[in-house]
Amino acid sequence: MSTYMAEALRLAALAAGRTSPNPLVGAVIVKDGEVIGRGYHHKAGTPHAEVHALAEAGDKAAEATAYVSLEPCSHYGRTPPCVQALIQAGVKKVVIAMEDPNPLVSGKGITQLQAAGIEVEVGDMEQEARRLNEVFIKFITTLLPFVVFKTAMSLDGKISTSAGESRWITGPVTRQWVHSLRNRYDGIMVGINTVLADDPELTCRIPGGRDPVRLVVDSKLRLPLGARIIRSSVTAPLILGTTTQAPSGKIFSLEATGVQVLVYDEPQVPLKQFMLDLAKLEITSILLEGGSTVAWSMLEAGLVDKVHFCIAPKLIGGAGAPGPLGGRGASKLAKALALGDLQHERSGSDIIITAYTGAG
Repeated sequence: MSTYMAEALRLAALAAGRTSPNPLVGAVIVKDGEVIGRGYHHKAGTPHAEVHALAEAGDKAAEATAYVSLEPCSHYGRTPPCVQALIQAGVKKVVIAMEDPNPLVSGKGITQLQAAGIEVEVGDMEQEARRLNEVFIKFITTLLPFVVFKTAMSLDGKISTSAGESRWITGPVTRQWVHSLRNRYDGIMVGINTVLADDPELTCRIPGGRDPVRLVVDSKLRLPLGARIIRSSVTAPLILGTTTQAPSGKIFSLEATGVQVLVYDEPQVPLKQFMLDLAKLEITSILLEGGSTVAWSMLEAGLVDKVHFCIAPKLIGGAGAPGPLGGRGASKLAKALALGDLQHERSGSDIIITAYTGAG
């Protein structure tokens, strides 16, 4: 493990939630044991990490070593290829954490660097680099968004009381953390039952935060025209997935307010196709916040990649108090969804358990 690559990964993470649909990339230029250039990709359409780092290094970049968290791009996209910038700067070696997962370009940047006589080393802190860019990897290899299911519940597994009260199960530290997730991911998704029950805004309420695109699964288009979610954000659009069961007049009325409505000729919104269509709109990551029926349907369809269970030290009880997952559920324990890479952390008085499903 290299301290220079660790610095490149740290720099890359500074732009979390801001580079979509591009990956997070950091770069460090080193010469004679001294860091002479640092940079990271700030936003899609702006210069890449290597360009920023080379600009800071200037003429000193000649005969230097570049540490980059992802294989330098070799193709013209929204910006020129970084491989050419490294070659023209005269670096003698490039250390890369991981190859570009894009199957159309993977390995080509490495080949071009080597053809120019530059030494290339691949795999330094690769596991950490892959975790950092888990969203981009899922999106570019499957053309599906990376989906994270988040739920808040009591220690006995209740997301509300039997009377429907759910604010607030978890404490203020955890609620602030949830808003940081909304700031990080491209979209936030709920089912229509959650909208009807809670009338949420689904916005990000942290200083300098960015509202995610709001996504609602609403097969019969029951969303009230007066729902707060329709006008809660001036920067993030609202996209509804519905079906031909929806009244055409209701579709027209919602579209007149700026809502984007995707209509499917099926009894229920086909979740995988909905995800594919959202990916075409460059929504590369989604925070799934409920409700219980949509959450289980997404899990059952293999469309969820990661879960966060925020658990409060409270006991609610009540046979009628709901849990975080509804739907049909697993009929046998052998069919239960097994999770991996389990992690936990304290969040104020709460505990957050994070795990991966292996989806995608």
